[in-house]
This record gives sequence, C-alpha cells and structure tokens, in this order.
Amino acid sequence: MTPPSTRDTTAVAATVLALVLTLGGCGSGGEQGASDRPSAPAATGTGPYPTPPDAREAAPLPAGAKGTPKGGVTRPADVDQRNADAVGRGALEVMWTFDADIDSGPQDAGVRAADAGWLTKAYATQLRAHRSRSVAGAQWREWAGHRAYTVVTVRKAEDAAMPGDTGTEAWGQWTVTATPFGRDGWKGGPTTVAAFVHLTRTAAGGTWRIADVTVP
Repeated sequence: MTPPSTRDTTAVAATVLALVLTLGGCGSGGEQGASDRPSAPAATGTGPYPTPPDAREAAPLPAGAKGTPKGGVTRPADVDQRNADAVGRGALEVMWTFDADIDSGPQDAGVRAADAGWLTKAYATQLRAHRSRSVAGAQWREWAGHRAYTVVTVRKAEDAAMPGDTGTEAWGQWTVTATPFGRDGWKGGPTTVAAFVHLTRTAAGGTWRIADVTVP
C-alpha cells in the first residue's frame, strides 16, 4: 500500500491489528486448569490482518510458506517461560510479525506462534482452523507487492478491570504497534491496538502458555 492518508490510517488501525484469535472470544484456558473467572473483554473482529477481505477480489488462501520472517522471531526458549509477562510479550511479538515474502497471508503469523509452542494446544488448534478458512485481502496483496514485513513493539499496559492472577492463570493488557516496511524502500503507517492476553499453566511454577488473545 502507498503511504496512507489520515482517514486510511484510521481505518487500517481498526483492522490491521484486530487480532481476535479467540474466534468469538472463546479461549482454550480449560485445557490448562482455567477457572470460571472472566477474562478480558469479549473480542470483536476476525484477524490481525490488513483490510478485511473483499469477497469480490479475494481468492482462497494457499498453503503457507515456511521460513523465518525478516529480523527473526522470539522463541519460547528465549524467554523465562515461568514469567507470564515474558511469555505474553514474546507471543504477541510473534503473532504480529508478518512477512509477505514468506507468508501467503497474515494468518500465517498465528500459525507460526502455534508451531513455535507459545500457545495451549486448544488455542493452537483454533488458529490453524481459522487460517484454513481465511482469504488474503486486498491490502495483504498490496503488502506482498512491496514484499513487506512488520517491525513490532509491545508495551505492557495496566488495566484495573483485569482479573487477579492465580497460580495457574494470568491476565495482561499490552499495547502492540506494528509498522510495515517494504523491501523496495516503502514504509506504511504504524498501527497500534490494545491486546488482552489470558495465560494458563498446568501447575504453579510451571511454564505459561497463551490460552487466548482478544482485541476490544
């Protein structure tokens, strides 16, 4: 995409990072000992993805390419997996790191996070199923034309409405900013959203995994 206007940037910001990986707000916390305690606000939207697909233009998403995005991505082994904040930050960085040079669509980032082991098994299954039903939108195709990749920053934010953590569940709110850069020298406008993360683990002192991510 060409450098967006203010109106275009606002529209993109509402959709590019609408990472509703919960597919309707349903997470997978039950897999790792989640209680009935409510998590972050219910999700609205369907993906971290540039411009919702236009049915008149979009084609079915082909099998995802394999490879490492430009700049690399953080692996679970690179962080203290017993630290919920470290796991939340690392997973979000991976989920918002897109690279049109190796990915067939932005949904590949969620699958990459699942394959790397950041997520609970149930949540990983959700993301893989979501990807198989997705289509590449017009804006993704524009990114592909620039061979674009994103540079991601993740900052912890505080929210008094978040539930209190327990030994096997944790919640966090993060501010995620992704900026697309083209390998041809193009740069898109940065977009920023708040992401609510729910983490679970099987026992106190164990390793945390992402049970769901919602964007209000």
